[in-house]
Amino acid sequence: MNNEELIRKGLEIATQTKSYVIGKNILGQVPEVYNKHFSGKKALVVADDNTWKAAGEEVYKHMIAAGIDTEKFLFPDKEFHAEWKYVEMLDEQLKASGRIAVSVGSGVINDICKLSSFHQNNQRYLSVATAASVDGYSSFGASITYQNAKQTFDCPAPIALMADTVVLANAPKEMTAAGYADLAAKVPAGAEWMIADLVGTEPIIPDAWHVLQDVLDDLLSNPQGVADGDPDAIADLFNGLTLSGFAMQAAQSSRPASCCDHLYSHIMDMTHHRYHGKLQSHGFQVAVGTLTMCAVFEEFLKMDFSQLDVDKCVANWPSLEEEQERAKVLFEDFPSPELGYTQITQKYNDAETVRKQLIAFKENWPAFREKIKAQVYPYSKMKDLFRIVGAPTEPEHVGVTRKYLLYRTDFVQLMRWRFNIYDLAKRGMFYDELVHATFDRMGTLAF
Repeated sequence: MNNEELIRKGLEIATQTKSYVIGKNILGQVPEVYNKHFSGKKALVVADDNTWKAAGEEVYKHMIAAGIDTEKFLFPDKEFHAEWKYVEMLDEQLKASGRIAVSVGSGVINDICKLSSFHQNNQRYLSVATAASVDGYSSFGASITYQNAKQTFDCPAPIALMADTVVLANAPKEMTAAGYADLAAKVPAGAEWMIADLVGTEPIIPDAWHVLQDVLDDLLSNPQGVADGDPDAIADLFNGLTLSGFAMQAAQSSRPASCCDHLYSHIMDMTHHRYHGKLQSHGFQVAVGTLTMCAVFEEFLKMDFSQLDVDKCVANWPSLEEEQERAKVLFEDFPSPELGYTQITQKYNDAETVRKQLIAFKENWPAFREKIKAQVYPYSKMKDLFRIVGAPTEPEHVGVTRKYLLYRTDFVQLMRWRFNIYDLAKRGMFYDELVHATFDRMGTLAF
């Protein structure tokens, strides 16, 4: 499928984004697209020092030359993540000026502009991407750290998204590698959605599934081109990330794009993890989470659930109060100590519901196993792709260890209401076997 066909299909299912322009040297088209959606309204170009140099200044000049009343706002900090204080900072600027945000940057700036624009009476905005680094440009919702917890706030995607392939190709290589890892995360995340669909907690939405999953293998097939900075390969990568965002628009959630792979990253964000004194990028953290989940699925596929003792599992299923207490104890010293309690309360199922879930899982196991096997990549394959593109291939590359990931897995299982493979393992009484087979085989770490 060519890029034009991908874009057409993506915009057909997108519920919020009406314009998507990608191509070489297209920054001069920003005023035209802006006027299409915001004719007569004043603009605020939002960037930081790096993205101002990459594209912001040129966008600003084109806007001024087109006669659009435009001001600029640069975030003052050299290094920052998507945190609430920056949303408040932009809230103040937009409220005082009455201007429309033109986001010029990568995922952090885009998410801040997305939520802050929403705060202005559900105002829309235009996004100009500077790196193929995340799938959040076109997604529904903004992932922001608030009160020490990484949270996804409901807010609409940009009404228009633009990406200049020359700018994308000139972005730091590690940002592009991070975007590749974020796109690759849709492989295990898709498998976890398949599990949620099977047990009936979150049915697969066909449009949101097919628009990306049908072409995902092709979009991940050229890591060398991405690593070499080939504009066509990076355009394919950005299109994949954009389709992921459109899928989230169609689903009105991040279910099509993330599950446990992202939760390992969220924990690092919430605990302010640094490596060599630096915050690690979303995509690099997700790379570690993605590799972890590929290893988990490898062990999962080795198991045989055709003889699962459903009655025994149901008899041993804990009460809501027991699960709430487990969450309280586990998260006691976490930056957001109530997180596990609130999330397990939301996603807890009673014993009879668990029985139905396990029966569906057991009865469908042979055929379902083959579907999962076709969906997920072997750990070694994903690792090779990441090695070629320049993404982390070991936890130590972002400053954590396998033992750290093992310790945090209990948190991952509890920290979001979304049904995941660990939830299934808890219900089927194979959680400990699955986790320890992944992380600690005969005293030797398994991956």
